[in-house]
Amino acid sequence: MAEQDPATGCPRGKQQLPAFTWEVRANDRTYHRQARKRFAFCLSKRKYSGNAIRTAKYNALTFLPLNLYEQFHRMANLYFVFVILLQTFPEISTLPWYTLLFPLSCLLIIRGLRDLIDDIGRHRSDRSINSRPCEILAGRRFCWQEWRDICVGDIVRLRKDSVVPADLLLLRSSEPSSLCYVETADIDGETNLKFRQALLVTHQELQSEESMAAFDGRVTCEEPNSRMHAFTGALRWRGRSHGLDGERILLRGCRLRNTALCYGLVLYAGFDSKIMRNSGKIKRKKTKLDHLMDRLVIVIFLLLLVTSLGLAVASGFWARTFQEKHSYLAVLYQHTSPAQQAFLNFWGFTILLSIIIPMSMYITFEFIYLVNSCFINWDLEMYYGAKDIPAEARSTSLSDQLGQIQYIFSDKTGTLTQNIMSFKKCCVNGTIYGPGTGHENKQPLGSGLGQEHPGEQNSDVCDVTLLEAAQRDDDPVLREFLRLLALCHTVMVEDRGDQLVYQAASPDEEALVLAARNLGYVFLARTQDSITIRELGRTRTYEVLAMLDFNSDRKRMSVLVRDPQGTIRLYTKGADTVILERLRSRGPKETLTERALDRFAEETLRTLCVASREVSEAEFRAWSRRHREAAVLLHGRAQELDRLYEEMEQNLQLLGATGIEDKLQEGVPETIQLLKLGNIKVWVLTGDKQETAMNIGYACRLLTDDMEILEEKEVSEILQAYWESNNNLSGRGDAPCSRRLSQQRPETPCHKRAIIISGDFLDNILHTGEVLKEKKGWPWRWLCCGRAEALQDQAGLLEKAFVDLATSCQAVICCRVTPKQKALMVQLVKKHKKAVTLAIGDGANDVNMIKTADIGVGISGLEGLQAVQCSDYALGQFSFLQRLLLVHGRWNYLRICKFLRCFFYKTFAGLLAQVWFAFHSGFTAQPLYEGWFLALYNIFYTAYPVLSVGLFEQQDVSAKKSLEFPELYVVGQQDELFNYRVFGVTLLHGVGTSLISFYITLWAFEDHVGTKVVGDYESFSVTVALSALLSVLVEIVLDTQYWTVLSFLMVTASLLLFCLFSFLTQTVDAYRIAPAIFRFPDASWNALTDPYVLLVVLLSLVVNTLPSLTVHAVRAILGRATTQQKLLLQARRDAEPAVQLRSHVPRGSLRRSSYAFSHQEGYAGLITRGDSLRARATHGTAPPALRPRGTPAAPSCQGPP
Repeated sequence: MAEQDPATGCPRGKQQLPAFTWEVRANDRTYHRQARKRFAFCLSKRKYSGNAIRTAKYNALTFLPLNLYEQFHRMANLYFVFVILLQTFPEISTLPWYTLLFPLSCLLIIRGLRDLIDDIGRHRSDRSINSRPCEILAGRRFCWQEWRDICVGDIVRLRKDSVVPADLLLLRSSEPSSLCYVETADIDGETNLKFRQALLVTHQELQSEESMAAFDGRVTCEEPNSRMHAFTGALRWRGRSHGLDGERILLRGCRLRNTALCYGLVLYAGFDSKIMRNSGKIKRKKTKLDHLMDRLVIVIFLLLLVTSLGLAVASGFWARTFQEKHSYLAVLYQHTSPAQQAFLNFWGFTILLSIIIPMSMYITFEFIYLVNSCFINWDLEMYYGAKDIPAEARSTSLSDQLGQIQYIFSDKTGTLTQNIMSFKKCCVNGTIYGPGTGHENKQPLGSGLGQEHPGEQNSDVCDVTLLEAAQRDDDPVLREFLRLLALCHTVMVEDRGDQLVYQAASPDEEALVLAARNLGYVFLARTQDSITIRELGRTRTYEVLAMLDFNSDRKRMSVLVRDPQGTIRLYTKGADTVILERLRSRGPKETLTERALDRFAEETLRTLCVASREVSEAEFRAWSRRHREAAVLLHGRAQELDRLYEEMEQNLQLLGATGIEDKLQEGVPETIQLLKLGNIKVWVLTGDKQETAMNIGYACRLLTDDMEILEEKEVSEILQAYWESNNNLSGRGDAPCSRRLSQQRPETPCHKRAIIISGDFLDNILHTGEVLKEKKGWPWRWLCCGRAEALQDQAGLLEKAFVDLATSCQAVICCRVTPKQKALMVQLVKKHKKAVTLAIGDGANDVNMIKTADIGVGISGLEGLQAVQCSDYALGQFSFLQRLLLVHGRWNYLRICKFLRCFFYKTFAGLLAQVWFAFHSGFTAQPLYEGWFLALYNIFYTAYPVLSVGLFEQQDVSAKKSLEFPELYVVGQQDELFNYRVFGVTLLHGVGTSLISFYITLWAFEDHVGTKVVGDYESFSVTVALSALLSVLVEIVLDTQYWTVLSFLMVTASLLLFCLFSFLTQTVDAYRIAPAIFRFPDASWNALTDPYVLLVVLLSLVVNTLPSLTVHAVRAILGRATTQQKLLLQARRDAEPAVQLRSHVPRGSLRRSSYAFSHQEGYAGLITRGDSLRARATHGTAPPALRPRGTPAAPSCQGPP
C-alpha cells in the first residue's frame, strides 16, 4: 500500500531523504582534489566539481560527431543516405550517386554552421563568466584570481555589489553581528533584499586574515541538490558542532548589497551549485511540422516501397510472358531469370522514385526560416526605443511554431511587472485622495530635503487636496495616518549630506515612507530603540518600546512607541481582513473605508488598512513584563509571542486605507486579453509570494472577479476524490480524467476557474519532480520490479489528474517555485497534453523553463542577459509577444503550410508520371524524363515560385487585422492547414495532374508522327514534362493571394530557366562531347516548334486547371468559406470591447486580502536587537541595510583594486 501524502491525500513513493555524506574541509585543497566517487561499474570521477562551468554543447573534438548524430535524427537525412548507398551499385542505379550526395552535403553543412555559430555564443558566455575576478585565500593572504580557480573548501572574500561565485557558508561580514544582505533577483526574481547571518562562533573568532588561514572547520551536509530554499548541515570546529540552515548560505548568482565585505567557505562549486542544478540542459527543439514531416517521410517511403514492389512484381510477370512469346530472344535472358530481373527492378524503381522526397525542399526550408527570422528582426513595431532593444530571432528554425502556441508560461518580476511600487490613493477618515478626484493636475511641493538620489523612484502624491490638508494640520486622524506611515515600518535610512536614501525590505514599505515624506512627515533616522521623524518641519523623536513583527499568518505588523509627550501609542498596518475584525467599533467612517477598499481593489491596487490606539502606562507595563518572559522561553516561544501580539492589537481605531500600484510593463493587460481571445492560456510561474502574485494576476486581468479561485486545499480535495474514484475502478482509469475532475464542482464552469498553488505543494503532488528524469530505456524496464512499476503508474495517473485540472482552468499561478519546478510545469503540460508551449522570462531563474519549452523567449530586462542568451527569441517588452505570435507566428505558420502543400503538389504532379510510364515500358526502370530535367526540376524550374509563396505570401488579413481579430490564431493550434488529410488531398491532386499530363500526351502521340517526326520517345518526354511544369506553375499562380514584384519575377524566371537549360543541355555539340550525359539532342526544339505538340500542351494545361477553377467557382457561388474566413466573419460580428483595467463587479473581502506586504519575517527582530545597526557616525543615522534604490544592471564583478 502506497503511503499517502498528508497535503494532498494522494499516495506517494518514499521520498528520498538527503544523504549527509558531503564533507567539506576548510583550506584543504588536497583532500577535495583527491576525493573520488564511483559513477558506473568500476569507473570513478572527482567527487568535488571545479567552479568552471560549460553550457556549450560542443568542443573541437565533439562537434562533428555530435552534430552529425543530431542531424541524422531526422528521418529525411537517413532516407537520403539510404538512397545514396543504393546508387553506388551500378546494377540497380538509375541515377549517378553524386546527384544526391552533393545537395545532402550542402544541407548538413548549412545546418552544422548554424549550430556552430549558436554554440560559439555559448562558449563566449561561459568564458566571460568563468573569467570573472574574485579574491581567494591563498596561504595567509587573499589574492585576485578568476572564478574558474575556485575549489570546494576555499575561503573567498566578497565586496559590495559583487556576485557570489559559488554556494558559500557565510563565515563573517563587516556588518554588525555578521549580517549580510543579498539580492536574489537572478534566483527567485525578487529584488527586495534578504538577510543572511554568520554563526556567532565564526563571527567572533575569525577576525583577521591569519585566523581565516588557520580555520580548519569541517562541514558535513547534504549532497548537491536542486532545492533552492532548503539546506541542512553542521559545522564541526574545535570539538563542537554547530547546526547550519539556509540562513547561513549564500547561493551562487546572488548579489551582495549594502555590505562592505564578507567571507565565505565554498561548499558547492560549478555544476554542484544549486542554481546550476536548476539550469537544465540544452535540448534540440523541433517544431510540430518537423515531427509531422518525419512521419510523412516514413509514409512516403512506405508508399514508394509498395509502389516499387508492385512494379517489380509486374516486371517479373511481364518478363516471363515476353520470354514465352518471343523464345527466339532467349539468348538475351540466359543469365537472368524473371525473378532476378524483378529483384533488380525493385531497387531500380526505388532509386528512380526517390526524388519524390526532394532534398531541395529542406534546403529551401532553411532559407525560408532564415528570411522569416529577418522579418522579425526588422519589425519596427517590436523595437523598444526606450532601451534601444530590437526584437531578435536567435533561432532560425522555429518560426512556424510561433503560430501554434497553446500555453504560455511567464515569469512575474521583470516580465509582467517593473517591480516599481507607487503610492496611488488613500482613504483617510472616509475621504478618498489620489488621482481621479479632479485635483491631480498640480504637483505637491517638495519636502525641503533636496533632490532625491538619481536611482530613487519618486513617489509623489499628485492630489493637491491631500497635500493642503496635511499642511493645514487641523485633522487629527490625517495627522495620525501620516505619522503611522512614517513610524510603522522596518525601513532603514542613510543620510548622504543633502539627501536621504531609504533602504527597504519591501518596495511597498518604501512607497509608503516616501509618500509620508512628500506630505511633510519625513523619516530621518532610527536607532535600536528610537525613531526620529520631521513632522511639517518639526523634528520629533519617538521611543520604540516594541516591534510586533510581520509574518504570513498574522498578515500585519505593529510598532509600540512613546511620543515626546510621554503618551504610548500602538500603530498597526495590515490586510483588511485582520484589521477590520480588531476595531473597537464600526461606524459610518469604517463603512466608507470599506467601500474605498473595494474601489481600490477594483483598480487592482495593493491595499492596506492602518489603525492605532492609545495604550495606558499600566497596561503596557503588564504586557511588557509578559513579553520579556515569552521572549526567553525555550519551548512554544513563537506561539506565546503571537498570543501576546494578538492581545495588544485589539480595540483599534481605523485611520484609513492605502492603495499602492505595482506597475505593470506597458501593454501587459491588453496583451494577455488578446492572447486569451486567441485561445492561448497564460500561466504565471514566480518565485514571489502568493499575495504579490495574486495582485499582479488581477492587475493584468489574468484573474477576474467572476472566477472561482482554487487554492491548495480545494485542489487537494479534488485530487483526493479523483484518486479514490480511480482506485475503485479496479486500478484502470478508463473514464476520461477531465470528466471526473469537472464533476467535482459542477456548479462552476471550468473556464471560470483559476488555480493558485505553491512550490511546496507541487513537490507534494509530483514526488520531487522526477518527471524530468523519465527513464524510458530497456535497462530501467528490465530492472524495475512490479511494485516500482505500479508506483510509477500511480504517480503518472496523479500527474495527469493534476494537469487535467490545471488545463481545464482559465488561469494558473504557481508561487514560490524554484527554477527546476518551473521547468517541471512546462514538461508536465508537454507530456500529458502534447501541447505547444512558450516560456518567457528575464532572469537566470527562468533559464531552465526557457530551455524546456518548445519556444523560449527572453526579455532584455534588469536581471542580466542569462535568459536572453538561452532563448530562441529576445524581446524588449512582454507586450511585443502579441505581435510575435498573432502576426509573425500566424503568418509564418500559414506561409510554411502553403509552401509544403505547393512543394508536395508540384513534386507529385511532375514526377509521378514515372510510374505511369512504367506501365508502357515493360515495367523497366527506364526514366521517362531526361536526367537533366530530373536534376533541375526541383532546383530551378519550380523552386522559385514555391519559394516566393514561403517568403511573401501575406495571407488573408493584414497585421492590424490579425491583432484586431486574435481568434484567427486558432487555425494554427488545430493544425488545420497542414496535416494528414491535407497531405492526402495534395497527393491525390498531384496524382491527378500527373495522370492527365501523361495520358493526354500518350493519347495524342499514340498514332501520330507529325510534320517533324515528334512521335519519338524524346519528344514524348519533353511534351509530358512541359505539360506538367506549366500545370504546376499555373496552379501556384492561382493559389497565390498576395502578389509582389518578386513573386512575378520568380514565376517568369522559372519559365526562362526551363528554356535556357533545355537549350544548353540539348544542343548537338553537347551530345557530341558527352553522349552518355546529354542524351536529348534538339528534342525540345523539335517538339515545341510543332503546333500539334503545343496544342497537346495547351489541352493538358486546360484540363489540369479546370478542377481548381471549378472548386474556386463553387465555393464563390455556394458561399463556402474557409475556416479562416469563418473566424474572421465571426470576429467582425462579435468584436471585443477595448480592454479596461477597472472591474465592473465589486470584489469581496477575499480579493482585498491580497495585502501590500512582500518582505520576509524577521526584520523587526534585527532592528530591536540592534544587529542591523552600526554605531552612528553622524546625526545618529544608520547605514543602508535592506533594499537598494534602483535595480542593478547586468551582473558584473568588482575588479582588483
